Order: sequence, then C-alpha cells, then structure tokens
Amino acid sequence: TTMPHLHPTNTSLSELHLTGIPGLQHLHHWISIPFCIMYLITLAGNSTLLCVIKADPSLHLPMFLFLSMLAVIDLVMATSITPKMLGIFWFHSTAISLDACLTQMYFVHAFSVMESGVLVAMAFDRYVAICNPLRYLSILTSPVVAAIGLATLLRAVVFMSPLTFQIRRLPLCSPAVMDHSYCEHMAMLKLACRDAAFSNTYSLSVSTYVAIFDSLLIALSYTLILRAVLSLSSPQARKKAFSTSSSHLCIMALFYIPGLVSMYMERYHQELPLHIRVLLADLYLLIPPAFNPLIYGIRMKQIRDGAHRVISQ
Repeated sequence: TTMPHLHPTNTSLSELHLTGIPGLQHLHHWISIPFCIMYLITLAGNSTLLCVIKADPSLHLPMFLFLSMLAVIDLVMATSITPKMLGIFWFHSTAISLDACLTQMYFVHAFSVMESGVLVAMAFDRYVAICNPLRYLSILTSPVVAAIGLATLLRAVVFMSPLTFQIRRLPLCSPAVMDHSYCEHMAMLKLACRDAAFSNTYSLSVSTYVAIFDSLLIALSYTLILRAVLSLSSPQARKKAFSTSSSHLCIMALFYIPGLVSMYMERYHQELPLHIRVLLADLYLLIPPAFNPLIYGIRMKQIRDGAHRVISQ
C-alpha cells in the first residue's frame, strides 16, 4: 500500500490519530495488561496514601503535605494518558481531537515539571528536618509549604504554556497520524509542515534545564544530609535518617533517569526502534506514579502506622 500524499493543511485540522505502539499493534492486547495493572495500582496506592494522610492528624506535617502533592500529581499524570491509551489498545479508538491532544500534551508535560519541583521541595524538607530539626516546624510552616506548592505550579505553567501555543499555531500535515500512544510534544512536532526548530530547541532546553537544575539542588540537599547523618552519634537516629532519605532517592532515580533517557533517545538516537522509544516514554509516565506510594508505604514507618490507625478506627 502506498502512503497517502502528505499535503500541508492549515491549523484547522481538527482530528489526529495515535497509532499506539508502532509496529507492535498485534501485541496491544497483551501490552495493555501490565499498563492497566499499573494504572489500577496508581489509583489505589495514591488514593490510599491521600486518605491515610488526611485521616491521621499525626501525619499533618510538611513532609506528608509534599507527599500528598506528589500523589495528586501522579494521579493527574497517569489519568491524562492511560484511559486514552487503553482505548487505543482495546477498542482501536485512535482518533483524538486537536484540542484534546494539546490538552493532554500540556497536562503530561506541565505535571512532569511540577513533579520535579515537588521532589526538590521534598529534598529541602529532609535537609531542614535532619540538619535543623529544632527549627523544622518554624521554617516549614503551612504558608511556606503552600507557597512552595504554588511556585512549582507557576513554574510548570510558565514553561509549558509557550510550547503549547507554539504547537497550536503550527500548520500540520495530513494525514495527521502520530507514531505514539499519547500526545507527546516531539511526536506532535513531527507533524508540522513548517520548520519547528524553535519549538524543538525550546522543549529540549526546558526539559534539560528542569532536570539538571532540580537534580543539582537535590544532590546538594542530600550531600548536606549525608554529612549531617554521619555526624549523628546514635546508630538509631542514623538508621532512621538513612531509611527516609533512601526512599526519597529511590523515587528521584525512578523519575529523572528514565525521563532523560527517553527524551534524548527520541531526539538523538533515531536508529533505536520506534516501538522501544515509545515504550520508554510510556513507562516513564506509568512506573513512577505506581511505585511512589508503594515505596513510601512500605519503607516509611509513619505511613504504615498511620494506615494501621485509620484501619483500626
């Protein structure tokens, strides 16, 4: 079969098509099983975490408020892509309107930037708790926690809005078929009939800046934390500090490493099979939301105790 002739259309092209995982359409039903399980774990785990934190007054501390923000972000991020993805896998409903696609793209990328900001806030929270424990609650008051949450939201909006407006104004070529399972900005830019170099560079610069700046702040916090932990005299205190910090570091590695790998593969390693690049991008958005509440629920004694108290009430 010959490819239909690509011709420029104006931006009024109102419908796009997502292929799912290119080249693996025959396996869509099988691939949907782990994706669906991860989504159900995300919904159950993050909702449980939010309920436990809300119901137990002893968990109304800055660390758990940041954890609640992370749970809300994870729920939004997973819900913005998984239902549509499962629709493609199960019912071949590949069509998506341009506005829905842009909305999905905006949510996915804005909430990724927000998640990164909250991870920095959590590292700062641990730094204050371990290096300045007596002033912890006077430094991280509720207004300060709210202001940090608002700042991460504003940063995401400021970074993502220009990219969305740029893509909205680009003329797209029909047939508008995106080789992806959700509306990812790099995949959308490939449909542009005009040179999209600026949008391409902008998105890569923002992603790189966020990942490098945020991970440097996190590394700085944890270097100071490690110094403080090693100077603690009691082995019990050291064990507790290491336990909480290691949970955070697991979550941060889970978020930054696959994200950057997936983005640079998409940009620079075009020789890598397309289905591998798409799967990487999907898993980057599906794995952290499913595992974050599990890592915290299993590793953090306060959460386990809080859950027991809520259940036994």
